[in-house]
Amino acid sequence: MRCLSIPLLLAATALASPAAATADPQAAPPAAAAPADDPIAQNVFPPELIMKYSSEIALDPQQRTEIKEAVLQAQTRFLDAQWELQGETGKMVRLLQARPVDEKAVLAEADHLMDLERQIKRTQLSLLVRLKNLLTPPQQARLIALRKSAD
Repeated sequence: MRCLSIPLLLAATALASPAAATADPQAAPPAAAAPADDPIAQNVFPPELIMKYSSEIALDPQQRTEIKEAVLQAQTRFLDAQWELQGETGKMVRLLQARPVDEKAVLAEADHLMDLERQIKRTQLSLLVRLKNLLTPPQQARLIALRKSAD
C-alpha cells in the first residue's frame, strides 16, 4: 500500500509501501496517479488530486471546507504519531546497540513500533475514505478519468 507524506495543508495520501509509514511527514507529496497494480489506491483520491482538479469536478465550497478540515485533523494525528515513532525508533536503536542484545525487549519495542505504524496507516485509510465519501459519484468518475489522462 502507499502511505502518506504530509505537506503543510494538502496531505498526499495515495497509499504506499509499508516502509513508507515511517516517512518524513514534511516530505514532498507522491504523484497523484494511482499505480496500476494497487487496487486500493485506484479506488481512493488523495487530497492533492482532489484540489488539483477542484474546478474540473465542480467542488463546492462546503466540500472544500470539509476536505480541508479532514486533512487538518489527519495531519495532527500524523504529526503526533510521527513524533512518537521517531522517539521509539531511537529507543529501538539503543536496544540493538546493547551487548548482549535483550531479545525480549527488542521484540516488545518492535511490537510497539508496528502498532504506531498501524495507527498511521489506519489514519491514512480513514482520511481517504472520508474524502471519497465527500465526493459525489460524478465527481469521483471525473477524477478517475482525469487521473488516467495524467498517466
